[in-house]
Amino acid sequence: MTTELFNAKTQKENGTQYAGRVIRAGGLVAFPTETVYGLGANGLDGEAVKRIFEAKGRPSDNPLILHVAKKSDVKDLWAHVPNEAKRLMDAFWPGPLTLIFLKSGIVPDEVTAGLGTVAVRMPEHKTALALIRAAGVPIAAPSANISGRPSPTCAEHVLADMDGRIDVILDGGPCEVGVESTVLTLVGRPTILRPGGITREMLEQVIGEVDVSPAVLRPLKEGEAAPSPGMKHRHYAPDARVVVASGSWRKAASIICREYEIEEAMGSRCIILGTEQTRSCYHGMNYDIIGDRDDPATLCAELFSALRRWSGKVDVIFAEAIETEGRGLAYMNRLLRASGFTVLDE
Repeated sequence: MTTELFNAKTQKENGTQYAGRVIRAGGLVAFPTETVYGLGANGLDGEAVKRIFEAKGRPSDNPLILHVAKKSDVKDLWAHVPNEAKRLMDAFWPGPLTLIFLKSGIVPDEVTAGLGTVAVRMPEHKTALALIRAAGVPIAAPSANISGRPSPTCAEHVLADMDGRIDVILDGGPCEVGVESTVLTLVGRPTILRPGGITREMLEQVIGEVDVSPAVLRPLKEGEAAPSPGMKHRHYAPDARVVVASGSWRKAASIICREYEIEEAMGSRCIILGTEQTRSCYHGMNYDIIGDRDDPATLCAELFSALRRWSGKVDVIFAEAIETEGRGLAYMNRLLRASGFTVLDE
């Protein structure tokens, strides 16, 4: 298969209109969103959705998200629209918030991994919205990468993983948020299944108390189903061991320096994903400053790019844990899963 690449800015009309026809015909299109690049297929066509799993090498028990271009589209996809969902959509759509509720009969089981619920979001990206409108159907889309690897935040990442596997890539430049959307289930008590750019604190200002699933910061238990994408034990993983050091920034930096020297003495190639606060701690070592601990959004925006940048070039990637407040929860969720929950605390 030849994968066609369109610049979504200079080839705007031709690219999105053509890609919409590809979606309607059962093909696969990678497209930019404000979070990461998605790999889309017709969300109402079970056979087309199966092609997503084949292209990614994704387990079929991992549910997908349906992307829509209008808030009113959820009426067709859910059994009904709860009042909490209406308030959240008014506050955060379009944007990086995915809502889960009971599915309607038109949603194929391939999208939901056989669950009785379906995840829906309205992205805040002009190209994504234009593609959904051109396709005329909800677009089922996980991240546009080989399953388990770091999610793609630019078209080059998509091409590296998906060239020859999919029909079209729409290049819309780098993604702004850098981690996938917040996933909130509205079945029972509102609960965050995957943290993202819309934080718990922001949600609670709209609908009151919101729980966080314990699985956000721990592996799924044996036999435990994944009600949301991104909940598998090891996810977002580069071709290198990822080791997380916990504690205050001074303690984390101290742990990393000690372990770095041990690994280097054994012949391992190492890199440290540092922060502005710890820049001076790593003198004489290989490090990459990816953001500011006091502004977790900067770390979220760079994490996947950094993991891809060093994948296959080093043996060990060291990274600092941060507080799980605000977007820090999203950052730690991705970092812990990238490491397979390999954490050093002393």
